[in-house]
Amino acid sequence: MGAENEYKNRASLTNMLSAAKRLFDISIKENGIYADFTAGNGNDTLYIKKACPSGKIYAFDIQKEALEITKKRLEQENCLDENVHLIHDSHANFKKYIPENTKLDGAIFNLGYLPGGDKSVTTKTDSTLCCLRDALDILKEGGVVVVSVYPGHEEGVRESEEISNYAANLDKRRFDCLYHRLINIPEAPFITAFQKKMNFEQENINF
Repeated sequence: MGAENEYKNRASLTNMLSAAKRLFDISIKENGIYADFTAGNGNDTLYIKKACPSGKIYAFDIQKEALEITKKRLEQENCLDENVHLIHDSHANFKKYIPENTKLDGAIFNLGYLPGGDKSVTTKTDSTLCCLRDALDILKEGGVVVVSVYPGHEEGVRESEEISNYAANLDKRRFDCLYHRLINIPEAPFITAFQKKMNFEQENINF
C-alpha cells in the first residue's frame, strides 16, 4: 500500500521502498512468476513488469480503486498484457487465483494503507500472516519474498511484531531472513525479506 513522503527521498537511508526493490531484484528472471500482494497505486506491479517483461504477475488488492489505479498506470506504460492478472480480493485468498502447483519466483508486500486513500482501510495482521505463510510454501528455491512494514499506525505495530516474530522462528535450514531497519526511528517503515535456500531437500538428508 504505501509509504509516507518523508521516506521517499532516494538519496536517504530512510528510503525503504528502494531498498525493498533492490532485494526483490534477486528474484527477477526471464519468464518468472510473481505476486504483488498489495497492488496499491501499482508501483510494484509496474516495477516487476518492467524488470521482467516476459513474466507472469498476480496483483491483489481489496480496494477496487487501487486496482483501477494500477491498471491505468500499466496501460500508460504499455505494460498491461495477458500475463498481468489484477485480482480484487484479499491476498489471503490468493490460492483461489494462482493455479495449483504453481511455484513463485518472488513476491512483494507493501503493507499499510493506500496512499491518498482511506487510512482506516489497511492491511490486517491475520490475513497478512496467512498470505505470507502460504507464499513461502510455494516459493521456489532461491526465490525471494520482500515485505515492507509500516509500524507508524496501530495495526502496523501489530503487523510488525507478528511478522518479525514469525521470521525469527523460521527454520534456518530452509530460509534466510533479513531484517532492515532504522534502529533509532522505531516508527519508520522497515523491511523483512525471506529467501528459500537452494537444494534444501538434499541438504536436509545430510542432517
